[in-house]
Amino acid sequence: MSEVLLSHAVGAVKRARRTAGRVRRRVERMNTVPVLGTRGRSHAALRPVHLSVLGGRTLNVAVPCPAGDIAPDAARLVLEHRGQRRTVAMEAEPQPDGTVLLTATASLRHARHDSGLDGLQLDDGVWRLSVALRDASGAQHVLGVSAAQPYASNGPTLPHPPSATSGTVFRPVRSVDGYAMIKVSGPHEQAELDTFELRWDRITVRGRLLAARGPKDEYRAEAVRRGSGAAVPVDLTWDGDHFTFDVPLAAMADGTRAQRMWDVQLRRGRNRIKICRRLTDVRHPRKVFRVPFRTIALEDGTLLRVHAHLSAAGAFAVNCTAFTTTEETA
Repeated sequence: MSEVLLSHAVGAVKRARRTAGRVRRRVERMNTVPVLGTRGRSHAALRPVHLSVLGGRTLNVAVPCPAGDIAPDAARLVLEHRGQRRTVAMEAEPQPDGTVLLTATASLRHARHDSGLDGLQLDDGVWRLSVALRDASGAQHVLGVSAAQPYASNGPTLPHPPSATSGTVFRPVRSVDGYAMIKVSGPHEQAELDTFELRWDRITVRGRLLAARGPKDEYRAEAVRRGSGAAVPVDLTWDGDHFTFDVPLAAMADGTRAQRMWDVQLRRGRNRIKICRRLTDVRHPRKVFRVPFRTIALEDGTLLRVHAHLSAAGAFAVNCTAFTTTEETA
C-alpha cells in the first residue's frame, strides 16, 4: 500500500513540475517581443534590481551603478522608439553594502488618450530602455538594461493593470536577445463603469466612454435580455465623456414574474459595447465587487427583486424578478 501511495506522490510531483514549466514558457512567450531598433546598441547591459509599472502608469527602475572607472555625476534613463526619445533623471542611492543603485520613477501617459496629465508621453509600440551615464571627465557611456525575470502570478491582482485614467497598458517585456522594453498598448473603444447606486426606487449608473470613435450623440444605451435579444432603450445624460442613466426596471420587468437577466450596454450603429469595470487591477471582479439583492418599488406599486452585479468578465448586468403582495403577505 505504501508503494502505491509513493508512486502516486512521485507522479503528482512530476505533473506539477511539467505544469510549472508550461506556465513559465507561456509567460516568457507572452512577454517576449522581436528585436527592434538594435542599431547602435551597446552590448553591455545592466541587470535591473527592480523594474515594474505600478498602478497602471508609474514606471519604477533600479539598476546597479556599474563598477570600475565609471563614476557618474549624472545618469538618465532613456526610452527610445522609432526615433523618439524620452529621458528621466536617475538618482544615485548608496546601499549598506557599499554599492550604489541608480533609481528612477516616472509617470507614463499615452500621447493621444492622456491629454492634460503630467508624465512621459509615449505612443503605441515597444520602447527600448537604456541608461546614459556621464562620468567626472565628461565622457558619455550608454548601457542597455537587461530584461527582468518574467512575473507569473495567479494572485488576486493583475501583474500589468491598465491605466485608470485612459485604459492604456504599459507592460514591461523582453526582446528575444534579453533586453528590457516597455510595450505601450492604447485603449480600445470601451464603456467604463464608474459606479452604480442602489436606491429604493431605482438604480443609477455612472460611467465614461473611452477612445470614442464618433460624436456622443451617435451612442445609444440599451438593456438587452439574455437568451432572447430583446432590447429596452435607456435615456442617457452626457457630461463630456461621462454618462449617467437610470436602469429602466419597469420596462425590463414588464409585469412578468419570470426571472430575467439583462446586460446594459452602449450601441453605436451595429457596434455594441458592454459597460464593464476594466480599469482595475482586480483579477476576478465578480468575487471582489459583491452586491446584495435588493427590493425596489416601482411607481405603479410593483415590487422587484433586483440583483445588479458584475459578471466574471467585469460586465454590468441586472437580474430582476417581479413579485406581487397580498394583504396577508404584506
